[in-house]
Amino acid sequence: MTGDTDEKIKGDLSDESTANVKALFYGVGAATAIIYGHKFYKRILCRIPTSLDIPKKTYRHRYLYGKVTSVGDGDNFRFYHLPGGYRGGWGWLRKIPEVNKFRELKGQTIHVRLCGVDAPERAHFGNPAQPFGDEALYWLRSYILGKKVYVKPLRMDQYKRTVSKVEVLKWNGYRDVSAEMIKAGFGTVYEAKVGAEFDGKEMIYRHYEKKAKRHRLGIWSIPARRRMTPRQYKNKYS
Repeated sequence: MTGDTDEKIKGDLSDESTANVKALFYGVGAATAIIYGHKFYKRILCRIPTSLDIPKKTYRHRYLYGKVTSVGDGDNFRFYHLPGGYRGGWGWLRKIPEVNKFRELKGQTIHVRLCGVDAPERAHFGNPAQPFGDEALYWLRSYILGKKVYVKPLRMDQYKRTVSKVEVLKWNGYRDVSAEMIKAGFGTVYEAKVGAEFDGKEMIYRHYEKKAKRHRLGIWSIPARRRMTPRQYKNKYS
């Protein structure tokens, strides 16, 4: 009888030990799933509302996907981050905003400054407009407004804008927006000595600028004696 009792006790202890191991296993698994789920959410699905909210580790290492909601000047625009795209629920579970909804989107968009390019200045602060200032704005609006784009943050400028490389999908593949603006003659290669960002594309941009100049496109159609680059304009009126 004693032997049977001992065996029963051993069996109960074995079952209890197995149950504890299973509980520990499931607990560790659940904790791991929560940790990695949180990391996945933070990296892939968590929306970044403004330039000030972009993590430092994102700069130069990661593209952000989203929609251009407004274009206010020839070389900058507002961008609504759509993390995860369609798979992140955008367009069917999460609402994608319409364009030019300034009040509704206050504090919800990233202010992007195109890298490597300077567009002609429009009239502001009592200063006259540069030739092709309005045309550069219209070109950028027609090229990206309402479109889904990829933004690669490079740095923050003094106006709290995110200087970025920007790519948009067109019929002939992904296009570098800065390069296309320079090609069309609606912008020059960024000339400032401090704070210039090209993401390794400076020589390509300069090649496109020479080509646009040779073909007298956009601002390059103005005779040299009457032409000012955006940088020269800023130096004159700043």
